[in-house]
Amino acid sequence: MSAREILDSIEPHFTKGGRFEKYYGLYEMVDTFIYTPADVTRGFTHVRDGNDLKRTMTFVVIATFFCVLMAMYNTGYQANLAMQAMGFEAIDNWRSVPMALFGYNTMNPFSNLIHGALYFLPIYITTLAIGGIWEVLFATVRGHEVNEGFLVSSMLYALIMPPDMPLWQVALGISFGIVIGKEVFGGTGKNFLNPALTGRAFLYFAYPASMTGDSVWVAVDGFTRATPLSLAANGGLDAVYAANYSWMQSFFGFEPGSLGETSTLAILIGAAFLLYTRVASYRIMGGVFAGMVATAVLFNVIGSDTNPMFAFPWYWHLTVGGFAFGMVYMATDPVSAAMTDRGRWVFGVLVGVMTVLIRVVNPAFPEGIMLAILFSNMFAPMIDYFVIQANIRRRMKRHA
Repeated sequence: MSAREILDSIEPHFTKGGRFEKYYGLYEMVDTFIYTPADVTRGFTHVRDGNDLKRTMTFVVIATFFCVLMAMYNTGYQANLAMQAMGFEAIDNWRSVPMALFGYNTMNPFSNLIHGALYFLPIYITTLAIGGIWEVLFATVRGHEVNEGFLVSSMLYALIMPPDMPLWQVALGISFGIVIGKEVFGGTGKNFLNPALTGRAFLYFAYPASMTGDSVWVAVDGFTRATPLSLAANGGLDAVYAANYSWMQSFFGFEPGSLGETSTLAILIGAAFLLYTRVASYRIMGGVFAGMVATAVLFNVIGSDTNPMFAFPWYWHLTVGGFAFGMVYMATDPVSAAMTDRGRWVFGVLVGVMTVLIRVVNPAFPEGIMLAILFSNMFAPMIDYFVIQANIRRRMKRHA
């Protein structure tokens, strides 16, 4: 007797109302695992996808693995460089105790990794704890389950923080991002702004001294070092080269900057994973990249005798600042971005164009990707509306 015949003979006992009804779920699981069930979707009338919210959010967190690794390594590397420049003076805080075991040697990978982890982990743990409290509080009041959306927001928020960010400000920022940027609109799936960027924007305007300047990018008190983007904003590409920054160095991420935004290579690895799993939209990424390249080339052609950023090439725009990180992880947020296929191209191009406009034309903001994404988030519903209306008009003409 075959396995199929055996299952057929005992099926009446396991189905609802049978002798072993309490095992109905187990039987159904085995039956559908081994054989194709009879009640399958046929034709092209339904959307079928194995991804649910939990799996989608898990994929995004996995995609940040190399960014997290590089965040810890580069933060420690920059801090150890600063310690060497200051004559290896011991840091006067609790981190000096574990670092006494490894020293401040930039040639020692474990020293760089551990030193960076001592800055990244407190920021992430604070983000996870404070943001988690808000998530549980709102879920309890509304009678909902706590979903996995916050895990993504907490990871992305921590990765866009400066390495020397005060923890109380980290807590304030994530509180604003979760409560004002998401929960007041109904929670995950109902927010029209990216929560992580909303929290960072709040800190940017509320505590600018902690988010800008040359003293926030290296996690050693009393040491300052400008990022390549801030150097370019003041002196163009010549200033970047004068500070001994090369494009390859910027691409690999060995430069001062926010924790997880420095390594374009690590970000592109995450992008490849998100595109392979179809979690992120290639249309948005392609639109952001195309908009950035077109606008940067246009400024290169126009030129300027007073603004050196007009001559800044597109391949440097890609690697400096948070452009690559915003393009891959922030702009592709499926909730706050455009929903239609054509609208995603428009949305992405708008982000890319606005980023370069802010970087080049507006001297107050050398970094433009954060504001560009938040600005585009507000226009995403309008973009989708016009795309849908255009489709309706075309269909009416075809069937008139």
